[in-house]
Amino acid sequence: MKTFNETEIKERIEKLEYWDYEEGFLVTSLDFKDFADAFAMMTRIAFEAEALNHHPEWSNVYNNLTIRLNTHDADGITEKDFNLATRIEEIIKG
Repeated sequence: MKTFNETEIKERIEKLEYWDYEEGFLVTSLDFKDFADAFAMMTRIAFEAEALNHHPEWSNVYNNLTIRLNTHDADGITEKDFNLATRIEEIIKG
């Protein structure tokens, strides 16, 4: 599986609204109205992640959801990460 270099990542990430590249991960941090809304979003994303067979590292504190994407098997950022990031944005935008 091809990993993207830093230049390729920076070019591709410009097309995403909510994501940054930090320490080898695509990263986003999202705030919701409350814990229930954050958890509901996690559930929706979980089903999509499972369908894509690519699972995020994430944490949830009250109304905040932080997501980190990296393809561990490839030890870098791959197409799988950008595919999931794109789907997450589509889910968020509803």
